[in-house]
Amino acid sequence: MSPPRILIVKTSSMGDVVHAQPTVSDIVAHHPGAVIDWLVEAPFAAIPLMNPRLRRVLPMQWRKWRQTLLRGSTWAQMRQLRQALRAEPYDLVLDLQGLLKSALWARQAHAPVAGYDRASIREPAAAWLYQRTAAVARQTHAVERCRALAAAHLDYAMPQTPPDFGLRAPRAVWLPRATYGLLIPNASRRDKLWPQRHWVAIGKRMLELGWMPVVLWGRPEEQSLAESIAAGCNGDVPPFLKVGEVASVLAGAQQIVGLDTGFTHLAAALGRPTLGIYCDHEPGLAGITGPGSVASIGGRNQVPSRSDVLAMFELQLAG
Repeated sequence: MSPPRILIVKTSSMGDVVHAQPTVSDIVAHHPGAVIDWLVEAPFAAIPLMNPRLRRVLPMQWRKWRQTLLRGSTWAQMRQLRQALRAEPYDLVLDLQGLLKSALWARQAHAPVAGYDRASIREPAAAWLYQRTAAVARQTHAVERCRALAAAHLDYAMPQTPPDFGLRAPRAVWLPRATYGLLIPNASRRDKLWPQRHWVAIGKRMLELGWMPVVLWGRPEEQSLAESIAAGCNGDVPPFLKVGEVASVLAGAQQIVGLDTGFTHLAAALGRPTLGIYCDHEPGLAGITGPGSVASIGGRNQVPSRSDVLAMFELQLAG
């Protein structure tokens, strides 16, 4: 039997795309020679592009397209993507997203579409669009849910090995001039944020360790906060960096402390010591996961104190 040809659909967000990467390693381990492509939102395409086990990454711009559905150019771009999905046949399309939008795009390829069953999926209506479904426990970490779904549809036992993210950071375009630690204080929602003075305290502790505190930012409105924190702890702020460029900075850090955001999850997947701060929800189903020293602190209505985060930081250093 020839190795399977598989299209994985996991389009967003950054942390979710990171969490899905171990499925590729699992599939290749159980189906050597498998040819695997990945459909992803363009802003997050740098994540699967760091995975050398993938043959092809297909970027899409649904978040942009849905705002301009009356334009002919939008429909032309969607047709081009549909043609790319149908350029050659797959044996299976695996929808790890579990949404109507992902299921509809999965159906554009020439292959049976597999996903979660109605009891397991985020949007139950999407399950009607699958030719094959499987039950996966909902109260399971996002990484393990993806791994379990792939195992169910590709006929192998759920792996008991630690998740292998398989990511390789690209060559750096910017790095600090000294040994450094990283702070990731920005997030997409205000209720995820942690007080600025606490970040300054973490940065000062990094200085005591001989590390330059580097404060990351991703959007223009986040830059001023990063600069303010850096000023408070004699730290550094990088220029604007794309996702792949940030990955290179993450890969060289001594320690990362960040909010529950995509870059923090990416740091852990790259094997760096990472401490994730949760202020608006429980980390159980999406806690920091990776092959290095990782930890999550806080939860819904449990904003962690500065002393608790510093204590966890010291535990990671000692370990």
